[in-house]
Amino acid sequence: MVSSAPSNATPLCFSINSPPFNHNHTIASAYFSAVFSGLGLSSNLFALVVLAKTFHHTKSRTRSSFLLFLGGLVFTDFMGLLVTGSIVVSFHITHFNWRQLDPHCHFCNFMGMSMVFYGLCPLLLGAAMAVERFVGINRPFARSTAVSNSRACSTVAMVWVTAGCISLLPLAGLGSYHLQIPGSWCFLNISSRPLDMTFGLIFSLVGLLSLAVSFLLNTVSVVTLLRVCCGQDSAQRRRDYEVEMMVQLILIMAIASVCWCPLLVFIAQTVLSGSELNVRHLLLWLRFATGNQVLDPWVYILFRRAILKRVAPKMDWSRGSIISLYPTLSTSFRKLTRASLGGTIDRLDHDRPNPDKARQEDTPLPVQNATAVSSSI
Repeated sequence: MVSSAPSNATPLCFSINSPPFNHNHTIASAYFSAVFSGLGLSSNLFALVVLAKTFHHTKSRTRSSFLLFLGGLVFTDFMGLLVTGSIVVSFHITHFNWRQLDPHCHFCNFMGMSMVFYGLCPLLLGAAMAVERFVGINRPFARSTAVSNSRACSTVAMVWVTAGCISLLPLAGLGSYHLQIPGSWCFLNISSRPLDMTFGLIFSLVGLLSLAVSFLLNTVSVVTLLRVCCGQDSAQRRRDYEVEMMVQLILIMAIASVCWCPLLVFIAQTVLSGSELNVRHLLLWLRFATGNQVLDPWVYILFRRAILKRVAPKMDWSRGSIISLYPTLSTSFRKLTRASLGGTIDRLDHDRPNPDKARQEDTPLPVQNATAVSSSI
């Protein structure tokens, strides 16, 4: 009986970069990691508390659904920093050996999945929020019948599932996760090998497509909102929460674009060109991407209606539904409904004791001066 010799094969996650490393990049130092993680966690936790209080007091269904999206985004950022930041900071404190701690690459795969999952979630959530606002501003009647808090929660859950499925692809053989220099983190293998290239392009294109969708829909929504606010009878068409939500959404999109585009383009360019990985650029663009999780909560903290009212006190921050912006649209919708029902409504009016009074009651009321009834959140 011949005994087999013990296998000395190098695990896949250590096949390219294997500890210990002699690289010492300032951008990947323990100081940077600790400061970014601590600032991001405290900022997101504070934003979650403010969001919870605002959600508890809001009575608008449109606003509550948007707050759920924001809550999902802030919670995702918080968990992403908690999971990945704790691993990176622990490495810098203990200097553990990955090969001894994780001989079968389970821990490295977990961190790689976390990096992909918590990287794609904010981008996909930003696109989902852009779709929600686009429908709310440009298709108010369709949205008023479709929106609900449960649907917003379902959309957030769907985003998490989508990002989770993408992060699991390397475990199914499409791509791979590898230990990255300086040895404190694991990420997808950025190379021109067919499977690694395919997964790298999937990660990059999904992120870039999410940003493109957000930019397109947010641009249309802003143009529509400006036409409404600056058109005729603009004094009655001032928006409060629509303006507030669009300001927050535009800033979230801008921050995500600045933070993530360099890394996503860098990955796509590297795998397509087949050039050697530039570690310094990778660490720099990764730090940019991490800044997204730190800056996102401050968008809501600083750009709430209560803050905006202090910045622009002369603006009429009145409340009201988006449908009240369109008195002519409401009348046209009523006429269209009346025409589609044929003479049914006319016969009902004929049966009423005073049809003229009934029609007068159906006429939309003018928007009141809501300066006295507006309240800060």
